[in-house]
Amino acid sequence: MSDSVIIIPTYNEKENIEKIVRKVFSLEKDFDILVVEDSSPDGTAAIVRGLMKEFPERLHMEERKGKLGLGTAYIHGFKWALARNYGYIFEMDADFSHSPDDLIRLYHACTAEGADLAIGSRYIKGVNVVNWPMGRVLMSYYASAYVRMVTRMKIRDTTAGFKCYTRRVLETIALDRIRFTGYAFQIEMKFTTWKHGFHIIEVPIIFTDRTEGQSKMSKGIFKEAVFGVMSMAMKSWFRKYDKVA
Repeated sequence: MSDSVIIIPTYNEKENIEKIVRKVFSLEKDFDILVVEDSSPDGTAAIVRGLMKEFPERLHMEERKGKLGLGTAYIHGFKWALARNYGYIFEMDADFSHSPDDLIRLYHACTAEGADLAIGSRYIKGVNVVNWPMGRVLMSYYASAYVRMVTRMKIRDTTAGFKCYTRRVLETIALDRIRFTGYAFQIEMKFTTWKHGFHIIEVPIIFTDRTEGQSKMSKGIFKEAVFGVMSMAMKSWFRKYDKVA
């Protein structure tokens, strides 16, 4: 068993899931993988089950009834990982928008540089996004700027979904109190980590939009991220966050 597990939520990822699993397992560092599968009608789960026979100790799957949302998938995965004593818990997409090679860099930020949370950041060194239309780049970039303005966090890429948490962070956060389920979930998790006083490091990455499968982004998800942030920040004024030593 590795000290690290990568949580990959899936819904209709049959084009990508086998390739991403094999790529991760080819890396020089050993990582385990947990696929959180939301009843994909395209047969994603069957592909994972086949791969589990090939990688019985390293590949795991939790199947859920219906498409229940990104945030709940990760919370489910976090609790699963904590119950199995992993020290480093990663979030990563299945579609190669996050390069598996960068997993080692996020791990190094936590194990060698003292990060409690390492973020694969698109915006820490300019704008490093490939294959996105300019409108989406601008929307994402200025959404992060808006979140920084409202929350006062210093994080450049507040909506990033490529991350490594140390076990201590996820044990400290009250996971059942995380309210967002879409991409605002990523903001809320960073904000809560920051409010507890954990050390956060942004690691520069190049984000490449998916070439196979269908994007899960929608206007509703974006609105949740924009309009929910103000409410989240205001509610934090009346909540106590235990500061870590």
